[in-house]
Amino acid sequence: MANPDRLTALDSTFLHLEEHSAAHMHVASVMVFEGEAPTHRELVEHVQSRLHLVPRYRQRLAFVPLGQGRPVWTDDPHFNAYYHIRHTALPRPADEAALKRLAGRVFSQRLDRSKPLWEIWLVQSMAGGRFALVAKTHHALVDGISGVDITTVLFDAAREPVPTAPPSPWSAKPLPGSAKLLGEALMERTTVPGEMARGARALLRGPRRVAGQVRDGIRSVAATTFSGSAPDTRFNVEIGPHRRYTFLDTDLARLKSIKDSLGGTLNDTVLTVVALALGRYMRRHGDDTEDVVLKAMVPVSVRSKEQRGSLGNQVAAMWAPLPVGVENPAECLRTIATAMADLKESGQAVGAQVLTNLAGFAPPTILSQAARLQARQSFFNLVVTNVPGPQFPLYLLGRRLEVLYPVVPLAQRQALGIAVMSYDGHLGFGLLADYDALGDLEDLAGDLRASVAALSRAAGVSTPTKGAKRKSTAKRSSTAARASSNGRPGGQRARSG
Repeated sequence: MANPDRLTALDSTFLHLEEHSAAHMHVASVMVFEGEAPTHRELVEHVQSRLHLVPRYRQRLAFVPLGQGRPVWTDDPHFNAYYHIRHTALPRPADEAALKRLAGRVFSQRLDRSKPLWEIWLVQSMAGGRFALVAKTHHALVDGISGVDITTVLFDAAREPVPTAPPSPWSAKPLPGSAKLLGEALMERTTVPGEMARGARALLRGPRRVAGQVRDGIRSVAATTFSGSAPDTRFNVEIGPHRRYTFLDTDLARLKSIKDSLGGTLNDTVLTVVALALGRYMRRHGDDTEDVVLKAMVPVSVRSKEQRGSLGNQVAAMWAPLPVGVENPAECLRTIATAMADLKESGQAVGAQVLTNLAGFAPPTILSQAARLQARQSFFNLVVTNVPGPQFPLYLLGRRLEVLYPVVPLAQRQALGIAVMSYDGHLGFGLLADYDALGDLEDLAGDLRASVAALSRAAGVSTPTKGAKRKSTAKRSSTAARASSNGRPGGQRARSG
């Protein structure tokens, strides 16, 4: 039987992508809260009270000798929450610009593989009576979609959470020795083919069903593999280890109204905002965008409802077209909506998952080489990920989370990544870029704002007033409060959203 603590092939790939490169494969977020910050000790004690819900966060990697197997997760006997939960402050005026600079520096640092692969930075005393958290977790531990559920174990759905029983005391299991790690890895190599043989015998009992599955699988893999290369752009250059980060916030209802007026899905609308912004940015730099279609890698969750909240990656991908040469907002949205509908029919996402499953049978040395090839590929120009979050207020130690901005990592020759996440009526855009390649990242953020405005005008959607926003937020707060009064622990309610 395979070790359940062994990394999957996809998780191992994220480790290999960091080797011999300037890529840092961690997903992250920047969260801004109302009110006075908790003390460092209060935050550490709060996190420790919830760690039993995410035991991986007290585990580190153990590597198999001679590279004869994928690493396994094992308890860290030296786990110290104060190492992972840092305390810092911003220089005056402690505004959002300072927070962005701090986030860029934090995201420029690779996580230490000899310790559990996560960090949380408590950012003290922002302007406006606020504070922030900057959190990052290695992609091998959690993907950006399931991470929504995992992160919210720290939050409650009410300002005053329902008291819960304290967790049982934790003690680390002994570290496995090199001989045990090697023996288990070699044993799995002999048992997995046996499981494959039993699967083959089962397949023979249903030849027609199997033939259909094989045929569909080949079609979906072909759709993925032969989707063509992406054009060469200023976003596809060699990157260094240093990062810039910026964010912006827009109203979720506004994007939904645009979708309702012009057609397509909310994800189509988000991709259109990105395409229009990238087109504006490229033309301002003198690039010819006529008939240019960039390719965005859009992660798609293939995690079942039963697997929600589990750690490890269950993600496939689609290569979405971004027609940056189409300047008419409505036409750009129609083009993307039609293309995305066709891609879903083509089975491209299924093909990516089939290839991921096949990687599970590859020896680690082959996985390492495949990761290097993947990092140098030219199938897409950038990653654009759109993750749905909870649509009610969340609280940390009684402080309300105002806005949340996500982060998607950069791979080799990927100088820009755009992550989008909805929360409590907001849509937060997080832009991560190579420090040298995109020195004017704030200008691109301005292009995103201009693209939202242009789409709004094309759809006949007015900008929501501040009063309407406050009324909507108050209504959601009342709904969340009623939900929490039903006796559910706050953490459970948050994860179910």
